[in-house]
Amino acid sequence: MGYFNQYVRAESLEEAYGLYQKKNNFVLGGMLWLKMRKRPFGTAIDLSDLGLDQIEEEEKEFRIGAYVSLRELETNEALNTYTKGAFAESVKHIVGVQFRNVATVGGSLWGRYGFSDVMTIFRAMGAKVQLHHAGILDLDEFVKMPRKTRDILVSVIVPKKVKAVVYLSQRNQSTDFPVLTCAVAKREEGYVAAVGATPHLAENVWDKEGILTEINEESIEKFAAKVAEQIRFGSNMRAGAAYRRIVCQVLVKRALHTIVAENNGEEEKC
Repeated sequence: MGYFNQYVRAESLEEAYGLYQKKNNFVLGGMLWLKMRKRPFGTAIDLSDLGLDQIEEEEKEFRIGAYVSLRELETNEALNTYTKGAFAESVKHIVGVQFRNVATVGGSLWGRYGFSDVMTIFRAMGAKVQLHHAGILDLDEFVKMPRKTRDILVSVIVPKKVKAVVYLSQRNQSTDFPVLTCAVAKREEGYVAAVGATPHLAENVWDKEGILTEINEESIEKFAAKVAEQIRFGSNMRAGAAYRRIVCQVLVKRALHTIVAENNGEEEKC
């Protein structure tokens, strides 16, 4: 188990940022993965007093504080109404309620874990991150930053540019780490599929050729095959690369069928 030499409850982001510049210091999140490290840390920096545990809905976006728990993503009414339950689906299989009450959005993204359900749905939705020093960056830019970057993740910004999103995952058993994660979104720019736990970090594949301009069985099959072709797959103790490729096509097709069914349902209501 990891341990630290000093604990500081930061009174401002500037204070936290300054402390974090020392190599051996670290920012406290939910402490669910950090505690598994065996090496000693320097100063533990707690951001609990900085108001980063809120989800705020604005006209054009949601702002999700770095200290928001995964349980809050699961239960927040506004966020799940907007995504038709996709956020709840993306986290509900993560270990258990007690775990999700502690795990934070900031910790999930900052760690850039390959198995992250949260990273997958945020990438599909075109999320941005707000860093204290670097400012606002697209999540696609953030994941390419060096892991040694010493900055403070303040919030995640989800633009309201998604017309539909569906999240699915494959697990060997409930609450286990995912074999594969998949989120398909219809955004203003077109359709995009984010696939993670490959076991690499989630990647986006866009429908640049307009395959889904008209959605039918043929176009769904074609786009699913394209996604499976472009995503890099590997093998680990949970599944082999070939199996993950097959699962990827299945999940992309299921997600698209769900989007079509939801749209048809809305048309019928009208």
